[in-house]
Amino acid sequence: MKEKVVVLTGAGVSAESGFATFRDSGGLWEQYDVNDVASIEGWYRNRKLVLDFYNQRRKQLETASPNAAHRILAELEKDYDVEVITQNVDNLHERAGSTRVLHLHGELTKVRPENGIYDSSGRTDEVIDIGYGEIHLGDLAPNGSQLRPHIVFFGEAVPNIGKAIDMVEKADVLLIVGSSLQVYPAAGLYGYAKADTPIYIIDPKDVPVRDNRITHIRDVATKGMENFREILANR
Repeated sequence: MKEKVVVLTGAGVSAESGFATFRDSGGLWEQYDVNDVASIEGWYRNRKLVLDFYNQRRKQLETASPNAAHRILAELEKDYDVEVITQNVDNLHERAGSTRVLHLHGELTKVRPENGIYDSSGRTDEVIDIGYGEIHLGDLAPNGSQLRPHIVFFGEAVPNIGKAIDMVEKADVLLIVGSSLQVYPAAGLYGYAKADTPIYIIDPKDVPVRDNRITHIRDVATKGMENFREILANR
């Protein structure tokens, strides 16, 4: 039986693909107020601004390509039972070849009705894949309501968190790569790993957690994933 490697990824994985992050210097939070473009209050306050923001993000995603970190994660499926939990809303893991990806915060290439169902059971109502297209005010779902990004905004519940916890609890090895571990509830997922589960964190910066199970690989995602692959092979 293959070892189960569960991977939590954040924006740092996609940054090397040229996909802008929110938190880093020069990131999107310096250009936009997160409360305006990534909160449920912002959506109700100015739907056009939010729609335009995510239309721009889709255009950016269309020109981005998976990097070596994405590809190595996909290649690990040959020898390990790999499951990816991602905080990212891009599709770069899938495009690199990963086959088991759980999106905690939604998916950029999908939209759903403003008044659709997206609840704690993970059930979704009328989710539509629009690829890299645009949606605008007045674009309606089949149920007659305004389409909105299939994104978990700040102020909304995270329906897939229960599934993510189940995955972490079953991990033989837990890898965290490119996550600031500052956005909850995702930041607390590592705490659900079994007491004897080794935890590896790939990040060039200091990490805000202390746990004697953690090995910190202080590098960017692409180089850190090369290191991690060697560590796995030599365990």
